Amino acid sequence: MKVGIVGYGNLGRGVEAAVTLAGDMELAGVFTRRDPGSLKIASDAPVYGMDQLDAKAEEIDVMILCGGSATDLPEMTPQIAAKCNVVDSFDTHANIPQHLATVDAAAAKAGNLGIISVGWDPGLFSVARLYANAALPEGDDYTFWGRGVSQGHSDAIRRIDGVADARQYTVPVETAVDKVRAGEHPQLSTRDKHTRECYVVAEDGADKAVIEEAIVTMPNYFADYDTTVIFISQEEMDQNHKGLPHGGSVLRSGMTGVDGQYGNTVEFTLNLDSNPFFTGSVLTAVARACVRMNKEGTTGGRTIFDIPPCYLSETPREELIAHML
Repeated sequence: MKVGIVGYGNLGRGVEAAVTLAGDMELAGVFTRRDPGSLKIASDAPVYGMDQLDAKAEEIDVMILCGGSATDLPEMTPQIAAKCNVVDSFDTHANIPQHLATVDAAAAKAGNLGIISVGWDPGLFSVARLYANAALPEGDDYTFWGRGVSQGHSDAIRRIDGVADARQYTVPVETAVDKVRAGEHPQLSTRDKHTRECYVVAEDGADKAVIEEAIVTMPNYFADYDTTVIFISQEEMDQNHKGLPHGGSVLRSGMTGVDGQYGNTVEFTLNLDSNPFFTGSVLTAVARACVRMNKEGTTGGRTIFDIPPCYLSETPREELIAHML
């Protein structure tokens, strides 16, 4: 399968690594809005400008889109889905239905397949929720994220006057997780489920008290959580907080007909040393399924819910059945 990558940030590098490891894939090119001559990538694949995408689209089986969900993917995914098969990691949950409808219209008209919102949440966590809800229709879902770096929240802190650098960690409240695992079926508020740890490098002369107040009262980011702000040096930031770990757990506490109690718990957990590289690995597996499904005639917009599990794997279906089923 010939794979193209659009965008070469942390996620693009993760996809590149995953495609390089896949025995049934070849990286046909990286497409960038930057000057192609200035972009150094890890593999020996060619680098193209975005203005070359139209000319190369027919040579590529699937394009993996590594732009941002806020402004890039809402425009980029339907535009490129009109030229070739695409997979994206659109993760603005509330806008997924509209994004899917837009991609569906563009891809179906061209006879292509666009699979959206691929990653671990939305993505693998979504599948875990679906399976658990199907098995335990009477129950409640719980999602805990972390411990891990939230890139969006870290960026929000860096935009505060006086902040030179910042990392924000989302941290599950362990007592809340333990209650769910024990089958207690707790009712949990936003504050009950997560805390936030902010490591901040202040600019010389900046008022740390003002910075801290701006963080802990920031609406939509920190105001609804117990938030701790820790000021550190740039050297400590570079040494101890340069990675992008993440993960979390999806749990469902449900009732069966035996005794009518919430004594059944389904849990799916991820512990990731690199959020973008793991997400890139999921995108690559779904890209494989995208090509296979399109060759069978599937077109339009789809999600991870619509993919037969065996289509994700490089291992032949017969071997999967013999050794994993």
